[in-house]
Amino acid sequence: MGKRDGRRGGVGGGSRSRRLVRALPAVMICVGVAFDVGTPTEVTAVPLFAAASLVAAPFFSPAGTVRIAVAAILVVLAIRLSDGVILKVVPITDLLTLVTVGALAVLINRVVGRGTEQLASARVIAETAMRAVLPKPEDRIGGLLVAARYEAAQADEFVGGDLFAVADTPHGVRLVVGDVRGKGLDAVAAVAVVIGAFREAAEQERSLEGVTQRLERALAREGSRRGGLDAMEGFVTAVLAEIPVGSDTLKVINRGHPEPLVLHPDGALDVLAPTEPALPLGMGLGAWPDRSDEWTLPAGAMFLAFTDGLSEARDMTGVFYDPADRLRGRLFPGPEELLSALTDDVRLHTGGRSTDDLALLAVARPARGQQERRTTVKIVRRDSE
Repeated sequence: MGKRDGRRGGVGGGSRSRRLVRALPAVMICVGVAFDVGTPTEVTAVPLFAAASLVAAPFFSPAGTVRIAVAAILVVLAIRLSDGVILKVVPITDLLTLVTVGALAVLINRVVGRGTEQLASARVIAETAMRAVLPKPEDRIGGLLVAARYEAAQADEFVGGDLFAVADTPHGVRLVVGDVRGKGLDAVAAVAVVIGAFREAAEQERSLEGVTQRLERALAREGSRRGGLDAMEGFVTAVLAEIPVGSDTLKVINRGHPEPLVLHPDGALDVLAPTEPALPLGMGLGAWPDRSDEWTLPAGAMFLAFTDGLSEARDMTGVFYDPADRLRGRLFPGPEELLSALTDDVRLHTGGRSTDDLALLAVARPARGQQERRTTVKIVRRDSE
């Protein structure tokens, strides 16, 4: 689900834009001086001087905005004094206009600053809530090696709807990877509902189908309490899996989510496509007859689930990232190394221009007598291989 499309450009482009914006008020004052000096006294460049203050207001600090406004006033005052027309009506009117616009610019700066502080506060609250409901799982759970990763589209942001959870239960290790439609605090609330319902149901339900139905009912209840699906962010795509103790069986239920993968110790790879496609959780379109598909997770193999922030990441030409194609034939020491290589590779693919958050969860079944580390082949661009 593309939650954000092209919201930001490359890092270099953003830096150039910021430098241009910060230089613009000074440039406007210089152009105004050149125009005023090179034209008759009855022609004025006051609009340029006034615009310099207004341009500075949303982007400069309060002191910086005041400096630009005072500079514009002093420059015009100096020009009028040198022309000897300071006591005439038009120059006095021009100065009063600049004073008024300067005061307005300072007011705009304060309003923008307060809005930015409120936004930053909301982001910190949402980030804290997100980290509370989405803790990183232990490295070993139920005899399996586990690694999880949350990659925000922006480096300073951790407020999304991607989720993961792993639970060691009497029925084996159960896990969920999901993606809530939406962003912000409402998405965090939906994540909390899904994670809470999963942890409870994973312990109590005898089947993976029962766990899925518990999540469906939890979302329906919360949606009703909040006054409708839109208030509850609408729906959640999810993959649920179960790895029974002492068995190489892998049970998977896919509710409208990107297909997970199994990476075998010889480099082979399976794409776990569902037998019957299913709608996401929380669609409110009646009961869905969940049926799990069974696969094998032999010793030395790894199960990888991810959100569409990975599978829908695009390069400069609009080509989607294909995790199955990139990972087939590669070997990794463990799930943590797999996720590190994967996140590095998708950054190369996108050129650092990710527009959607992504969550990754990898689970490995260690082989008996397996060495601590296996031969590793890094993921690199295919054109350099």
